[in-house]
Amino acid sequence: MDYKNAGVDIEAGYQSVELMKKYVKETMRPEVLGGIGGFSGAFSMEKIKNMEKPTLVSGTDGVGTKIKLAFLMDRHDTVGIDCVAMCVNDIACAGGEPLFFLDYIACGKNEPTKIAMIVKGVAEGCKQCGAALIGGETAEHPGLMPEDEYDLAGFAVGVVDEKDLITGAGLRAGDKLIGIASSGVHSNGFSLIRKVFEMTKESLDTYYDELGGTLGEILLKPTIIYVNALKSIKDSGVTIKACSHITGGGFYENVPRMLHDGVHAVIRKDSYEVPAIFRLLQSKGGIDEHMMYNTYNMGIGMIVAVDAADADRTMEAVRAAGETCYVIGEIRDGEKGVTIC
Repeated sequence: MDYKNAGVDIEAGYQSVELMKKYVKETMRPEVLGGIGGFSGAFSMEKIKNMEKPTLVSGTDGVGTKIKLAFLMDRHDTVGIDCVAMCVNDIACAGGEPLFFLDYIACGKNEPTKIAMIVKGVAEGCKQCGAALIGGETAEHPGLMPEDEYDLAGFAVGVVDEKDLITGAGLRAGDKLIGIASSGVHSNGFSLIRKVFEMTKESLDTYYDELGGTLGEILLKPTIIYVNALKSIKDSGVTIKACSHITGGGFYENVPRMLHDGVHAVIRKDSYEVPAIFRLLQSKGGIDEHMMYNTYNMGIGMIVAVDAADADRTMEAVRAAGETCYVIGEIRDGEKGVTIC
């Protein structure tokens, strides 16, 4: 009896590391110290010492049951982008610049090519936001997980000068809410999606005219990483007063998180066109509209609040970063919360 017979293939682990090295190298920043494969990742803080009060911000998350679609479609090179996005978008909400990222893959059986594809996606997400992939772990769990399945989670660390933290403290009536478009469902609400749509290869390969693609293609689209869009706003000279990443809990849970007591967010449904995937999901599943806005991003992945005089400049900056945006509402005096009308 040996470890391989027990279900853990050490040699496959070595092969996975070798295959992923070329993707990891593409994410390196000058601050990264040491090579790939050490017991920990080292990152120099030399470049941030000129900040008045450098403040670390962090985020951790996974991809959730969206991974089930990757299994069924046998496509594993995009869920890593989702994993990075879910972490670094939260960091960006605080005004932070992502510095480095670590991933954790738990699998039933280590298939080196598949693991390398997962890490390829993670590396792509890191490149999109400028973070270095300085470490990670692949854990083989025979008997605990099916051999052909895995789970993916990650952890990111960023930095912001304390004076540049986005806290929502300066919000006032009349401020405008700018919504930055999502790519679709992103990485939330897939447990409900899997109840509405039959989760088979045939179902996911079905083409829908209204979607302009197959169901699987649309649902597996990676989460947009908004780091560059928010940086573009800051570089334009606009002060972002508050920011909300629309993830699990949709508008009703996430928008109030950026508000202080005494202000109320009003969002107009007719200010932008809700993507077809949400309309199809709602009609096919018979889902109440309130539940849709309480579960999904409905086409808006990030909301920033700015002074009304800065709205046009904010939208120009977002578009310059390659994203689509809309004025979707405003801040009013009132009880902390959100009205969608």
